[in-house]
Amino acid sequence: MKSIVIFYSRAGYNYVNGEIKNLKVGNTEVIAKKIAEISKSSLFKIEQTHPYSNDYSECIDEAKRDQRLEVRPEIKEFPNNLKEYDVIFLGFPNYWGTMPMAVFTFLENTNLDGKTIRPFCSHEGSGFGRSIEDIKRICPKAKIEKGIDIHGAIINEEKLRNWIKGEEEK
Repeated sequence: MKSIVIFYSRAGYNYVNGEIKNLKVGNTEVIAKKIAEISKSSLFKIEQTHPYSNDYSECIDEAKRDQRLEVRPEIKEFPNNLKEYDVIFLGFPNYWGTMPMAVFTFLENTNLDGKTIRPFCSHEGSGFGRSIEDIKRICPKAKIEKGIDIHGAIINEEKLRNWIKGEEEK
């Protein structure tokens, strides 16, 4: 089975463990790279054509507005050929209870029928929120498997390896 890690992540000023910190690499990207390394998967980053502000407060305002208005931000590119992949590891930070709107853009404009989607998210205490339900609604002909949510980018590598192998705790 061939797999790809597709993720959305934001570097810059972020809320991390109760503080605003300037991250050179976003939490979800740290996790995505580890999943790609362990699973020997390809890697693809979803990037907005017009990214949110590097300033945390402005980014929050922009992202909340997009969510409230159900905006689908334009993304720079889509993966060239997903036909060769059986498994999609789909990663994103939790933005107010679901995925960032750019992930909606990706999912709504990509045919994932028959694919296995293995979601993962980074968060600061809120887990997946309703994002799994949103993925199931957008991709009804895909198989959505149990996801893994990770606080910040604090990776328990054994737990992550077990999840990738499908041996996570039941």
